[in-house]
Amino acid sequence: MTSTAEQMRDWRGPAVLSFGFRPFFLGAGLWATGIMALWVPMLAGVVRLPTAFDPVSWHAHEFLFGYLAAVIAGFLLTAVPNWTGRLPIVGWPLGGLAALWLLGRGAVMISAGLPPLAVALMDLALPVTLGAVMLREIVAGKNWRNLIVLAMLAVFALGNGLFHWEAAQGDYAAQGYGLRLGLAAVVMMIAVIGGRIVPSFTRNWLARRGPGRLPVPPMQRFDKLALLVLLGALVLWGARPDAPATGGALIVAGGLHVARLARWAGYRTGAEPLVWVLHLGYGFVPLGALALGLEVLSSGVFGLAAVQHLWMAGAAGLMTLAVMTRATLGHTGRALTAGAGTVAVYLSLVLSVLARLAAGLWPAEAGVLHALAGLAWIGAFGGFVVLYGPLMLRQKPGKVR
Repeated sequence: MTSTAEQMRDWRGPAVLSFGFRPFFLGAGLWATGIMALWVPMLAGVVRLPTAFDPVSWHAHEFLFGYLAAVIAGFLLTAVPNWTGRLPIVGWPLGGLAALWLLGRGAVMISAGLPPLAVALMDLALPVTLGAVMLREIVAGKNWRNLIVLAMLAVFALGNGLFHWEAAQGDYAAQGYGLRLGLAAVVMMIAVIGGRIVPSFTRNWLARRGPGRLPVPPMQRFDKLALLVLLGALVLWGARPDAPATGGALIVAGGLHVARLARWAGYRTGAEPLVWVLHLGYGFVPLGALALGLEVLSSGVFGLAAVQHLWMAGAAGLMTLAVMTRATLGHTGRALTAGAGTVAVYLSLVLSVLARLAAGLWPAEAGVLHALAGLAWIGAFGGFVVLYGPLMLRQKPGKVR
């Protein structure tokens, strides 16, 4: 029977199509850099795109349902073969999936000249097709425990469809039900999948360093309680974002996930950025929940948009960047250690998140802080493309600084 490695070696086409993470992680990095490079001059009124979305809604959509859709696809196409024991999708079928993602990005970019339904269908082509492929693989591999991941992907796609519907109605989709539903699905993905990989990768690394405290194994009773409370808080936030009960539920969920994170011995991981960045990225999940809960109850400390960036750019941005760097190193045969360039990429993204949050706290300086956040974001993802792009484009080992 052909193995995954043999199937990848048998592929004679471009190296970028030899495994799922390659085209999608590279595309995600390029897109994250490009949309921010457009967004900064859009804020200044210098650039105007032929999109039917208002500028803020386009910016929010293309990160949440553009960038993150690519990362989710790359992660699942790489992880599901490990989960199911089945062969990965490589070659031209993989290229076809990447083309669907590009079709969606182009359709949204020029949507002012297209029917809204056609734009939505083109944009939803990738998540729907990916979901069908994943369902086939999970059922064939009888990997029932990961049906929950497929369910979260379905909610994510539903949020995207609702975002398109709201935008077509002339609503401000950047603060609509679709965005909240899609973001809630992403936060739950981080909580569920991150709740598996963060303690597991931490345990593996710490076990090689000698005696000392190790993370509590994942998915204990406390973890399940924390996940259920977070799910309930996200449902309330999606349905009634301004209700006091929503603010209280988010604060409780945030406190539980602070405790959950503390159980994973993150304080012992300072010597390896590839490990501590996972803890830092996950830390934005409870931080975002706490800040959003306080914003709901107090109304106006940082501003809703600024607080949501703790989840959008902090949890989603940093956790995906952490996973992309680690997976690229591991699946291209490199040592699982981060060099100075990779650390700079991580810290640049953290700076971007903090600058965006500060813009909500000091509105008089918002213009400068927005620009700083955008430039730091470009530095993070542009740096990722420069450092890791060559690894995804070739099969031969190379060095990452």
